[in-house]
Amino acid sequence: MFQISRRKLLEMLGMAAPAVALSRAWIQPAAAAGKKTVTAVMHSDLRIIDPLFTTAYISRDHGYMVYDTLLATDANFKVQPQMADWKISDDKLTYTFTLRDGLKWHDGPPVTAEDCVASLKRWGKNDNMGQKLMDFTASIEAADPKTIVLKLKEPYGLVLESIAKPSSYVPFMMPKRLAETPVGKQMEEQIGSGPFKFVKEEFQPGVKSVYEKNIDYVPRKEPPSWTSGAKVVKVDRVEWITMADGQTAVNALQSGDIDFMENPPFDLLPVLEGNPDIKLQVLNTFGYQTLGRMNFLLPPFDNVKVRRAALLAINQKEVLDALVGNPKYQEQCGAFFVCGTPLATEAGAGDLPKAGNIEAAKKALAESGYDGTPIVIMAPGDVVTLKAQPIVVAQQLRQAGFKVDLQATDWQTVVSRRTIQKPVSEGGWNMFFTNWVAADVMNPVVNFSIGGRGKNGGWFGWSEDPKIEKLKDLFARSSLPEEQKKIAAEIQEEAYDQVIYVPLGQFTIPSAWRKSLSGVLDGPATPIFWNIDKSE
Repeated sequence: MFQISRRKLLEMLGMAAPAVALSRAWIQPAAAAGKKTVTAVMHSDLRIIDPLFTTAYISRDHGYMVYDTLLATDANFKVQPQMADWKISDDKLTYTFTLRDGLKWHDGPPVTAEDCVASLKRWGKNDNMGQKLMDFTASIEAADPKTIVLKLKEPYGLVLESIAKPSSYVPFMMPKRLAETPVGKQMEEQIGSGPFKFVKEEFQPGVKSVYEKNIDYVPRKEPPSWTSGAKVVKVDRVEWITMADGQTAVNALQSGDIDFMENPPFDLLPVLEGNPDIKLQVLNTFGYQTLGRMNFLLPPFDNVKVRRAALLAINQKEVLDALVGNPKYQEQCGAFFVCGTPLATEAGAGDLPKAGNIEAAKKALAESGYDGTPIVIMAPGDVVTLKAQPIVVAQQLRQAGFKVDLQATDWQTVVSRRTIQKPVSEGGWNMFFTNWVAADVMNPVVNFSIGGRGKNGGWFGWSEDPKIEKLKDLFARSSLPEEQKKIAAEIQEEAYDQVIYVPLGQFTIPSAWRKSLSGVLDGPATPIFWNIDKSE
């Protein structure tokens, strides 16, 4: 059995460098200006700043700083008004949204219904759940400057849940001129109506991202709950500082050079647990599903028999042990729609959540017609929760007889490169790994990775499966829990049969912050920085 320690993993990636002292002058320039500043090390550096260009969570987190949403989801999974209230016609075909008072863009003009209509249309072209909503939509129009009218072709029970979805892609509202940016192109400006303003002049990709309080933002009156309620900013400034080395970031947190660390390395948690000045807490209690995604457009994974052989070779336990290594924070799971939820099932999972089946994988690969084409796997070394998966799976595939080209890189390069549909010789790829928060995969409509739209609106990897899309339509039309569960199981069986993606289990990870911070909120799309205060 293949095993690898997390420390060895870091060494293989060249990341286990000695920690270096961090300059307070570099990470806290605002302190001299007397501004109350929160400095944070996020799970990744920020390079793509259009939150509808990539599903990467760092871009989503950036989106929550700058933009706002029409609706939001609270801690009871209940949809709440955010920028707008709503009413529904008796025939369930017309949804009318009315913008609340006091909304304006960071550059001054008021938010209008036309802006929001354009924003919903852009989101609906990119997002899996948005695409399904648009399939059922007859029209979205601005009736007047404050009123948005959405008319359906037939009743659809997930309208509000779609517009209130808390994670990628989030339906952020933006000015019409930006929302009309073509699909596949990034917006040229970052102008929202949210609680923070993006400081473009101080943005250094791979180094630092800066946000300042939007003094014109008018919060709601309700208490904050997940992404809903009052977004009250209690500090002047938030700085995201890039530190790829976990030891360096942990040292900086303990010394007070930074205030917040989103994802401390699992093997350094005992150090932080022993520090009385540090608080550790799992903010996303529903956790993450980690997964592998193959490229259906390129050989050898354009052959379903080769994909099935690879699936047989993969062992969840070995992946989770290298990634987490602590039963408190990890769980083997063969459910595409998250273990512990109403739609959880092991249908079609086979040996994956147990220990894989390397002998069966060898036999299947020999019978598949695999010609020895190298499998190009992108291996980011700068994100704690994405280092282990490519290295462990690469070795498992080699044991089954695959040739593997493991290419060390960073996460933002993966985020950019995974959009490329060209051959490997022109920048393409065969496999990458990512994590979804549970809220993003808990049912077939919201789950991006399980789509079958192929090159026409499908997620990276571009699986094409009309059967899955038909079953997702049936699921969306159904309002009966037992019927939905049956359809979800059918979708999962098809997804395993075609190897739409490879679920590698579930995990949670705590965030860490100095006790000088208060008001840190939990939720499925954390961290969020409104409501946080800092004592001097």
